[in-house]
Amino acid sequence: MASDRFSCGLDVGVAKDLNAVLEYALGQDFEFVTIPLVHPRLRREFLQGPVVNRDVPLTRSDTLLLAKDWSLCAGRVSPWIELDSPVRHVQRNSEKALLEEINYSHHLNIPAIIVPLKHGAHYNLARVLHQEYATQHFNQVVWMHFALCEPRGFTANTIHGAEEKDVDPEDSECYHEMWRMWNDFRTLCGTLRNLGVALEVTADLPSEEIVKRWIGEPVRVIVIPTHVFLSNKRGYPVLSRAHQSFVRRFMKLKLQFIITGQPCHDKMELKFYYQYLRHLYQLFQTQPPLDPLADFAKGYDDYLQTPLQPLMDNLDANTYEIFEKDHFKYAQYEKAVYCALMDRVPKERINDVVTIIMVVGSGRGPIVTASLRAADAAGMKVRVYAVEKNPNAIVTLRNKKIEEWGDRVDVVCEDMRLWNPPEFADIIVSELLGSFGDNELSPECLDGAQRLLKENGISIPCSYSSYISPLQSCKIYSEVDYGQIRDTENPWKPFEVPYVVRLTSRYEIDEAKPLFTFNHPNHIEPIDNTRAGEVTFTAKVDSVMHGIAGYFHTVLYGDVTLSTVPKTHSPGMFSWFPIFFPLLEPVNIKANDTVKIRFWRCVSDKKVWYEWCLAQPEATVIHNPKGRSYWIGL
Repeated sequence: MASDRFSCGLDVGVAKDLNAVLEYALGQDFEFVTIPLVHPRLRREFLQGPVVNRDVPLTRSDTLLLAKDWSLCAGRVSPWIELDSPVRHVQRNSEKALLEEINYSHHLNIPAIIVPLKHGAHYNLARVLHQEYATQHFNQVVWMHFALCEPRGFTANTIHGAEEKDVDPEDSECYHEMWRMWNDFRTLCGTLRNLGVALEVTADLPSEEIVKRWIGEPVRVIVIPTHVFLSNKRGYPVLSRAHQSFVRRFMKLKLQFIITGQPCHDKMELKFYYQYLRHLYQLFQTQPPLDPLADFAKGYDDYLQTPLQPLMDNLDANTYEIFEKDHFKYAQYEKAVYCALMDRVPKERINDVVTIIMVVGSGRGPIVTASLRAADAAGMKVRVYAVEKNPNAIVTLRNKKIEEWGDRVDVVCEDMRLWNPPEFADIIVSELLGSFGDNELSPECLDGAQRLLKENGISIPCSYSSYISPLQSCKIYSEVDYGQIRDTENPWKPFEVPYVVRLTSRYEIDEAKPLFTFNHPNHIEPIDNTRAGEVTFTAKVDSVMHGIAGYFHTVLYGDVTLSTVPKTHSPGMFSWFPIFFPLLEPVNIKANDTVKIRFWRCVSDKKVWYEWCLAQPEATVIHNPKGRSYWIGL
C-alpha cells in the first residue's frame, strides 16, 4: 500500500455499513481505511462445543465492495486471538481462527493485515505467520501493531479501542522493552519481507537514541491516536513540536500513517487531522529545500548496487554524466589545485615557470577544466596532461581539446601505470576514490603513477582514510538476503559482497571511526598496500548488528577535504554513497557492549579483496576468505 506520496488511513472501529464507511473516509480525504476482518465479538470455536458446526457466515460478503475498493482496506485480525495462550485449547483454537481470517483476507486481495503484538511470548504466532508467508508468494504485508511504550499488563493499542495509559517520561525501560519484544518476534520470523511495524505514537516520546534505533527497523506505518494531538488557538488539531519532529523523522522512510480514535478537538471532523499531517509532509518536502545529495538520491534509498570495477571495466557515458553533476566536489578539486599552485610557485617567478599538471584517470575531463580554472585564478602558466585509458572517454577529451582547452592540454590514451611521459609532473591530480576510499584501487593506481612525479611533486589527493561503523538495518539486510541470486556452490556469497547503498532505514550503533589510511606520494619501500585493523565501538542501546557501514575522508591538499563520514559529510556532495559489508547472521548487541570489528585488505598479483568479521561481543565467521565471493581486479 505504500507509495512515494503522502498516504494516511482512517481506523474504523466496527464498520456496520462498509460502503458508507469507505465513502466517508474518502470524503474526509483519507486514502484507505482499517477495518476488522471479522466482527471483534464473534468468537469462533473450531475444536469442541455446540457452536463448532454453526452454519453462519464468517463475516460480510466479498460482494459488498468492488475489488478496487477492497484494495483500499487494511484488515485487522480479531483482538481475542491468543496464539501463545498457556491454555492449549485456546492456543489451537486461536491458530485456526487466525488462519481463517488470513485466508479470507487473501481472498479479498486486501493489501495489508494488522496483527497486535502484545507482551509475553510470541513463538506460536511467529511460527504461524512465518509458515504462512515464507512458504507462499503473497504480496500482502503484515503490520505488527504496538505502541512505543506499553506498560506490562496493559494494552495501549488504541487502534483496538483501548484508552492510553499515562507513561512516566523517565521510564525509558518501557521504551526499550517494547523494542526487545519486537526484536524477539522479528528474530523468530527470520528475514520475512512481508513483515513490518505499525508503530503507535504515545503522548510521551523516548530519547533521540531510541528514535534513531526505530529508524533502522522496518516501520511501515505510524499510528497516531487523536488524543495525542493538541488544539491550536482556532481549535484545530496540531502536534507538539516534539511530536512534529518525531513524525518528520519517519516521513523520509516513505511510510504511511493511520489516524485512530474519535475527534476530540473543537473542530470535530476527522479530515482536519489528515490535513494537518499532509501539511507537515508538504513542509518536509519543501522546507528546507532539498540539498543536492537528497535531490540526487531520490529513488536510491536503501537500494543495493555493486561497487564499480574501473580498472577492469570502462565507465559508460551515463556514469560519467552523474559524477560530473557534483559541483561541490569539483569546486574542492579546483581549490586544492589553486592552493598547490600558490604554494609551489613563488610570486616573483609566476611569469617564468610552467607548472606541469597530470590528471590521471581524467574521465571526460571535469578535473582538467577545474585545474585550468585554478591556474587562471592564480595567474599561472600550466601544461596539463589528460591521461585516460578508456578509449570512449578519449573521444570526449579530444573534442574538448579542440573546442575548449586548446594547446594547454595534451590528451594521452594510456594506462597511467604504463605510460612513459615526455616530462615529469609537478602535480598529479586523480579522481580514483571509491565509496570506501581505497576500494577502487586508488593506492595501486597512484603508486604505479607516482614515477611520473618529480621528487618534490604534489599528489592531489595526498591522503585518504576509510571509516567504519557497526550498523543496524533490517531493511538492507533483508534486501541482501532476498534480493540476490544464490550460488549453489557458494550460498553465502550475498553476505560476502560489499554493496554501495544510500543508507536511509538504518541505525548507527556507534559513530564511524577510522580504519585504513593511505598517503601519496608513497615513499615507503617496499610498497605494501595490505592492511589489517581492529576498531572498537561502544553500543549506546540494545540493538541488532546487521553489518558494517563504510565511508571515507580524504585530504586533497592542505585543509581542502572531501568526506562521506556522517559527522563530517561534505555539504551537498553526492558522488559517493556509503558502502555496506553484511554479516552472515545478525548479532544482538546489548547497551554498553564493546563492539570490536576486525578488517583486512588483502592484495595478490591479480586482485584486491576485503575480509571482515565481528570479534566482540561474539566472534563471527571471517567473511570472504581469499576473495572467494568478491574481489577487485588489478
